[in-house]
Amino acid sequence: MSQLPSFAMAIGPRVRRSAFFDATVAAGVKSFTIYNHMYLPVHFGDPLAEYWGMVEGVVLADHAAQRQIEITGPDALELVQLLTPREMSTLPVGRGRYVVFTDNNGGIINDAVLLCVEDNKYWLSPGDSDVILWAQGLALGRGLDVSVTEPDISPLQLQGPLSPHVGKKLFGDIALTMGYYHCHFLELNGIPVVLTRTGWSGELGYEIYLLDGSRGTELWDLIMAAGEEYGIIPACPSLARSVEGGILSYASDITLEDTPFTIGLERLVDVDKPSDYIGKEALQRLAKEPIPRKLVGANFGGDPVGSNDKFWDVYASGEVVGRITRCCYSPRLEHNIALVNVPTDVAEPGTQVQLDIRGTLVDAEIVALPWFESHKKIPEGI
Repeated sequence: MSQLPSFAMAIGPRVRRSAFFDATVAAGVKSFTIYNHMYLPVHFGDPLAEYWGMVEGVVLADHAAQRQIEITGPDALELVQLLTPREMSTLPVGRGRYVVFTDNNGGIINDAVLLCVEDNKYWLSPGDSDVILWAQGLALGRGLDVSVTEPDISPLQLQGPLSPHVGKKLFGDIALTMGYYHCHFLELNGIPVVLTRTGWSGELGYEIYLLDGSRGTELWDLIMAAGEEYGIIPACPSLARSVEGGILSYASDITLEDTPFTIGLERLVDVDKPSDYIGKEALQRLAKEPIPRKLVGANFGGDPVGSNDKFWDVYASGEVVGRITRCCYSPRLEHNIALVNVPTDVAEPGTQVQLDIRGTLVDAEIVALPWFESHKKIPEGI
């Protein structure tokens, strides 16, 4: 199997730096990618060590490229309801929900964590796309009395089974008593932050939203110092852990061609919610029809595979029937795994398929998602 060569990335003013850019450079970051027009760290030299740190210990990761979209004003709820098929009128202040945004055909424009931080004020944490332009366009087109902006908010992720110990050390008991998808405005040594029980890892963890970008390095250093006794390490979004957990990535596992029913997110669709939303008619129709395609898992052998540089083909009965959206080697399973988008009649667990891995067809078996469930409950006694 041929491997792509490594490429360097030029650093320049066209792409924005996060509030934690200098801190990650000082911590030894080795590679960046571009996400939401910002530099996002890829690894600090040993992705496997970062994986095990996330699964067994505690890690700190710069997710400031997860830019926030703030929707505020008298019609804020109306715009939020219009953006997503999930019912938001019952969301109280201080809580969040995972949502999808759909177009007129029911295709997914993006997915996001949505937080209600105050009355008539919401924050969206979408994937890698210009959702702010979509939201601004809808607000303008519907004549809504709202402001849609990108405020000075920069998330860090504190993740791993030992993260509650660090969270308690930093913030006290509130880090242990707050519920999943809850959020609180707090201060840490005078640094304004919002603490949430969310994160893109599948492990126990928190997101710490910095509200003053000038204090990024200060906040990073405070958290790393608090976590030193627990072996905290800097880390980056983990491909292996996200695939293992079926934690989806926009533009890879989720595209505009996919509906929530295709990728297993039908739980995010309150299809008949009373208020209007974009894609309502299409989703109401699709909810009554057979699902033509599904996103499922696949196990396959061979040497440890790296990430796919493009969508690779999935074969059944000698014909191309689908695509690999992401793949990796799972350190815990000790074999390769992939997320695959295939016709429903090929999506049943146990179905045998072949995967085109860099030009070589490899036998694989379809499995249900996820390989590992997400951890959401903080153990007692911390």
